[in-house]
Amino acid sequence: MTRRHAVRHDPTRLTPKAVSWRPLAAGQPAMSPAWWAWVASRDSLTARLIEAGGEKTFRVRLLDQRPGRPRPDEARALGLPVGRLAWLREVALCLDERPWVVARSVAPLAQLRGQRLDRLGERSLGSWLFRQPGLERSPIEVTASPPPFHCQSGPWGRRSVFRHGRFAVLVQEFFLDAMADELALPSR
Repeated sequence: MTRRHAVRHDPTRLTPKAVSWRPLAAGQPAMSPAWWAWVASRDSLTARLIEAGGEKTFRVRLLDQRPGRPRPDEARALGLPVGRLAWLREVALCLDERPWVVARSVAPLAQLRGQRLDRLGERSLGSWLFRQPGLERSPIEVTASPPPFHCQSGPWGRRSVFRHGRFAVLVQEFFLDAMADELALPSR
């Protein structure tokens, strides 16, 4: 059984914006050292957000989850034929109910084999992923494009593919302006 959650109607869902991804190293010259520390980190973003938030309450807000067709760039990142179905999950990582990061995960349906991502609810995907033995993470790619699935914008986005055995999931995380404001980070 799938559940669909939406914060508000977002007309951009109907016509996804193109996102231009590039290798992490190619983004470094345009990125401040403060942002580099966030974008280039390979540890749990959830844990880093909780630590940076201090006394603020952390929450994962489920925006949407459903089977669907990934965008062409997402399918390429996973090595999927365009048009193949995948599990799509979109969340906002909030501190004191204010979104700091929006994330979209894409997992090929054929590779889920017992992984019940629909049961994560408002729990962090990272909290499950980083507990998996033998977890592998692809190189990080970055973008200065806004999230194609959410109306808020921010300075940077990153993505990578996590693999655990036959399971693979593309995780895309977009850091929002609210996070930059709260942590007094530079605009880029």
